[in-house]
Amino acid sequence: MLKTLIILLMIALVASLASGLVFLMSDQGSPDKKRLFTSLGVRLGLGICLLLVILYGVISGQLGHQNPWDPGPEVVER
Repeated sequence: MLKTLIILLMIALVASLASGLVFLMSDQGSPDKKRLFTSLGVRLGLGICLLLVILYGVISGQLGHQNPWDPGPEVVER
């Protein structure tokens, strides 16, 4: 569930970035239109949410660094 949320936030970030590009090209620096700044604010909010979700996942232990090539914990016998 957490990984799905991270992927959705990343897709939303890319969509916000694309909309910012469209607004930049279509508005041509018009002082009346604030869509570019709104897009930047949305992108900033999504980035903060993504950072907080990843931080929560690492702290709670749901996200980690378990790779297939890691040997795992060593067991020491006495």
